[in-house]
Amino acid sequence: MCHAPGMGEPCDLTATRAQALMAAGELSATELLESCLARADATDGAVNALVIRDDDAARVMARRIDSARAEGGELGPLAGLPVAIKDIQATAGLTTTYGAVPFADNVPEADDGIVARVRNAGAIIIGKTNTPELSIGANTVNRLFGATGNPFDPSLSCGGSSGGSAVALACGMAPLATGSDHGGSLRIPASYCGVVAHRSTPGTVAHDERTIGRTNYSVQGPMARTVADAALLLSVIAGRDRAARRDPMAFPLDAAALAELPAADVASLRVGVSADLGGLLVSDAVRTVFADRVERIAGVVGSVEAADIDLSDALDVDWQLRSDIFATNYHRSIHRFGPDAAGRDANNPDGGFNPNIRATYDEALKTTVLDIAKARRRQVELFRATDALFDTFDVLICPGVSVPPFDWHQLFPAEIDGHTVQNYMAWLGLSAALTVVGHPTTALPCGLDGQGTPFGLQIVGPSYSDRRLLGIAASLEAAFADDPVTARPVPDVDWLSGLETTCRTEGKLVHASAPPQA
Repeated sequence: MCHAPGMGEPCDLTATRAQALMAAGELSATELLESCLARADATDGAVNALVIRDDDAARVMARRIDSARAEGGELGPLAGLPVAIKDIQATAGLTTTYGAVPFADNVPEADDGIVARVRNAGAIIIGKTNTPELSIGANTVNRLFGATGNPFDPSLSCGGSSGGSAVALACGMAPLATGSDHGGSLRIPASYCGVVAHRSTPGTVAHDERTIGRTNYSVQGPMARTVADAALLLSVIAGRDRAARRDPMAFPLDAAALAELPAADVASLRVGVSADLGGLLVSDAVRTVFADRVERIAGVVGSVEAADIDLSDALDVDWQLRSDIFATNYHRSIHRFGPDAAGRDANNPDGGFNPNIRATYDEALKTTVLDIAKARRRQVELFRATDALFDTFDVLICPGVSVPPFDWHQLFPAEIDGHTVQNYMAWLGLSAALTVVGHPTTALPCGLDGQGTPFGLQIVGPSYSDRRLLGIAASLEAAFADDPVTARPVPDVDWLSGLETTCRTEGKLVHASAPPQA
């Protein structure tokens, strides 16, 4: 279902438009908040995105913002805007579960750096969004809260791991949301739900809980319904406060400038395209839609050419690098979640730990130092080969995900066009390969696919060019809006409001079968 909802509801405004109306005295923070909470009340039973709410504290904050505005007080760049926080980012005084049973009652005493920046900018934190256990996996389902359904068809996956954030945005529960990205956790749910996400150059957004010094993984980022809104949130979460010093990757930058995007001349853009980044597994259904979108893009940009890119071995590199990351992240804690850990049930014989994590960690213990060393060398070669493309092209464009949204009861699709999917990362090649090379990437909605669910693109640019890349993405977004086939799709919230609860699973992880070992 994808009929546009009735217009005029404050919760359907973009963040930048809501800001302008609040500044002009035509909308209050309280009115905006109440509209978002009402939309969550109406639709979240069908999709299960906003799993922890903080209505009372949010209302107090909204009244405080309204009073400060009336008195002419100094306001932050996000003043009065509701923001949903991914439930792997600690929120002081508000339950943070990481989607995992052992943390069901965890109430942090302090905010993570990204949350503190959002609060300090005057945003109203409305609650926490659903995520797979410990954010590992690209289908948002866990044993605490159940699954988050796709807003265009709640029986299908919304992607992950920032799935709750993407769905909350698409439904109008908030104009802004936070997310994070290992192998596609910002970009996949954005593509599946028809919203925008930006995976910035690693180190742009400081991650004060980072456990490894230099890596393309663990990138935190913004999600929104428009590029301008995503850039606004990025300008705040990329701030260089004291917490940013805890991240050895954080580099100096003018974060505030990210909110003011440079206009791009679409008619002169040089665009490189690739349906599979040199041979990665991509379904025929996605290839067909992508070919149509490339043809439409060619009609509005300066030039479109096939990009000479080969990231076909990037998934092998990714698996070795992830072994290093997982051993670093979990060697101190994984034994707390063994077979006798809290939360063990018949659907998960590994006890309290997500089977994706268990499989990757166990594989990591078999990985040699030489395996990792070879992967790191190859990573640099792939980075340089990809970077060379930007001597010819302004941006590289490829599909967001290799398959359309699938039944959320599966942790991942078992096969793609008859090809067996070997592990939970193998179907994520289009996003995981770009994580390996590390270039900034904006996920941009581009109409619907053949089954009536959103279709998304990845717009890739040179490293450290995030502001320019976002400017190009905003210009493409405007061009896409002129064509009903490529315009951002909007879910039918009236239809969602009439559905029975479909995605909660009474605390049980539901999946067709355990993921095969890599």
